[in-house]
Amino acid sequence: MEFIEEAALVEAVLLLEVEPVEESVISKVTGLSKDVVLLSLEALVDRFNGEEHGIEPVRIAGGWSFAPKERLWNILKERYGKQREDRLSRAALETLSIIAYSQPLTRTEIENIRGVGADGMIRTLKEKNLIKEVGRKETPGRPVLYGTTKEFLKIFRLKSIADLPKLDELEEKRFALDGTE
Repeated sequence: MEFIEEAALVEAVLLLEVEPVEESVISKVTGLSKDVVLLSLEALVDRFNGEEHGIEPVRIAGGWSFAPKERLWNILKERYGKQREDRLSRAALETLSIIAYSQPLTRTEIENIRGVGADGMIRTLKEKNLIKEVGRKETPGRPVLYGTTKEFLKIFRLKSIADLPKLDELEEKRFALDGTE
């Protein structure tokens, strides 16, 4: 079975949606079963696999979206990527990395790893919707715990946090909360 009509319907949904869309939502919108949606997505991935296409369906942040092929992104990102004012400073990137690799964690834990205050960086990352409050730690004062957002996954083209590049042993020690792991 080729799923030509079904794949075309799923393709149209992906083109119309602004944000990555989950299979269950595609199923609900199209009236197709989840199995047919998955087979249609596979057919789309195969269809857009060739060099003649500049885009491809990709799984990002728990959903599906069309994105430029990676080989083309370096050419396009200057114009279509985040604008210059959205670029993160080295300190913000360092803070974001700490949160991404060690989440969930508190402001104090971030500061212990970085060795400097993190209030400004946390505020900046929250404003850019890269991190969010994910709960409260069960300790005195119940400090806020921070974690990354779906927007973080989308910007860095990650399916999930598990897709972050692996840390080497030295980096793992640096990101460990107590410095002994």
